[in-house]
Amino acid sequence: MFKKVKSIVIIKTIFSFLNEGRKLKLVRYNKKLQKKINKDLTNYKFFKGSYIINVSKGIVKELFGYDDTLLFQGNYSKGEKNGKGIEYNKDGKIIFEGEYLKGKRNGQGKEYDADGKLKYKGEYLNGIINGKGIEFNKDGKIIFEGEFLKGKRNGKGKEYDKNGKLIFKGEYFNGERNGKGKEYYTNKKIKFEGEYLNGERNGQGKEFYKNKKIRFEGEYLYGFKLKGKFYIDEKVEYEGEYLYNKKWNGKGYDKNGKIIYKLINGDGNAREYKKNKLIFEGEYKNGKRNGKGREYDNDKLIFEGNYKNGKRSGHGIEYSIKYEGEYLNGERINHI
Repeated sequence: MFKKVKSIVIIKTIFSFLNEGRKLKLVRYNKKLQKKINKDLTNYKFFKGSYIINVSKGIVKELFGYDDTLLFQGNYSKGEKNGKGIEYNKDGKIIFEGEYLKGKRNGQGKEYDADGKLKYKGEYLNGIINGKGIEFNKDGKIIFEGEFLKGKRNGKGKEYDKNGKLIFKGEYFNGERNGKGKEYYTNKKIKFEGEYLNGERNGQGKEFYKNKKIRFEGEYLYGFKLKGKFYIDEKVEYEGEYLYNKKWNGKGYDKNGKIIYKLINGDGNAREYKKNKLIFEGEYKNGKRNGKGREYDNDKLIFEGNYKNGKRSGHGIEYSIKYEGEYLNGERINHI
């Protein structure tokens, strides 16, 4: 019966009682040699609901068994996907197009999301993203380009924001920033350069203002400043320790490099100096006198009271003129 067949034939028989172990057999006949080639398509079992509809010069179409939706079209060799091909989802949208080897994605390829939008373009190995590639957002903008290993960012790469602006360039490991790298403002000016661990700034690093002038240099831990120098107009304004990015234990300087305050255990405890003489001790917040404090002149107490944004505000006492009353923005408003 089969010897009379003059072209490629696919026998399609689907029974509901077939178990998981049954496999579709593709029977192909060569017109000249009339030699039967029985290829065991191990990737295609009835329980997965798909079947092969035709074969022509190594091109195969795979359809979903219940509604004939096209799932794959491409090259086959030795019963497996080999060469170029296209995969579709059950809605008929392309989810992958590229190269295959022994049934798996290998070589160059493009991957699409459920809406048919390109989300990755690059290299594959053994079915997994591996090598150089590019990731895209839903708007078609590049969000990452670089190296991958086993589906994760690994090696050198670049990150972009949703508008396609470069925001990071550096090293990756296991999908996250690890090693040396640089962050950028949207105007392409450098924002930070230094070391990373598990996606966070960790180790030595430097921050910069948008005008390229240095803002901070020192150590980071888990994304937070740990210890270093803070600059204003390239002059040290503070040097010391940080706690969760807040100045904690250190010294503050004026524009001439003279110590003007010493910070103890962060906001709320500070000392200011002038010509090595204590002029203030009390509570600090955001680098200014805020809360209760005391002022001195040649080691003599001249005022104690409340402060707000660096100025006397609230109740206070001036000892030099024996005044007690309320203050606002550094000025007396009444007295007792």
